[in-house]
Amino acid sequence: MDNQSVNTLNKPIYPCLWFDGNAKEAAEFYCTVFSDSKLVDETPMVVTFMSAGQKFMCLNAGPAFKFTPAISFYTIVRNEAEIQDVWDRLIENGRALMPLDSYPWSKKYGWVQDKFGLTWQLTIDKHEMPEQRFVPALMFSGTNFGKAEEAINFYGNIFENSGIKLVSRYGADDSNGQEGKINHAQFELNGQVFAAMDSAIVHEFDFNEAVSFVVECVDQAQIDYFWERLTAGGKESQCGWLKDKYGVSWQIVPEILSELMADPDRSVRVVQAFMKMKKFDIEKLINA
Repeated sequence: MDNQSVNTLNKPIYPCLWFDGNAKEAAEFYCTVFSDSKLVDETPMVVTFMSAGQKFMCLNAGPAFKFTPAISFYTIVRNEAEIQDVWDRLIENGRALMPLDSYPWSKKYGWVQDKFGLTWQLTIDKHEMPEQRFVPALMFSGTNFGKAEEAINFYGNIFENSGIKLVSRYGADDSNGQEGKINHAQFELNGQVFAAMDSAIVHEFDFNEAVSFVVECVDQAQIDYFWERLTAGGKESQCGWLKDKYGVSWQIVPEILSELMADPDRSVRVVQAFMKMKKFDIEKLINA
């Protein structure tokens, strides 16, 4: 991050999950699946829950976008009994993408799509893994195949407290033309761990707005900074949303927004103001 990034980002980046009117049902479900979880906030539009100290925002946003395995959550579970219990809960009315089993890279691992469509990669292996329970995992396939390493460096040059923790590459014996590409990497953005992988398999899905990452900013300078850099090669959307050049969605929002929205005397005016915006303008929100 360069000198323009004054008043550096001091809050974790957290995921926003897009639901078709059932955000509370989903949030309550995840709180029963994962230990140390609880609902912390609820409005007709947004339900927030915390799990193992990590924040998830669940958005009631309509049918426009559906979850895909392009973004999953690599989830570290304590032992075999717990991973079986979590798996059994998640797979009910869902489906296995990779069965819960032993694999060359993991004593116990499974990739499951739950009844809401969200996907989770469960593992009990903790060697070289962070303390963080949930690690957002980005899969670069299709036109993005081979760009995982480039993306890691792109994000690392934007966010502070960044670095590469682990890189594993496909070997020469790989039959899909993936030699040298990333089969699993872990990297930090603002001290928070993310994962990335390349996949040469042709999938009928890619990144979309169903999972976005929220960056809360303390001032307009931060909003301007992240907006300019993350939209480079990407595109602007409405209400603080953008897509970066890989198609990953981000929300660049002022941290004061929740305070403004909590004020019943001004919340309607604030919504009317930001509905007209692409990049958020803090002064206009405060004066709404």
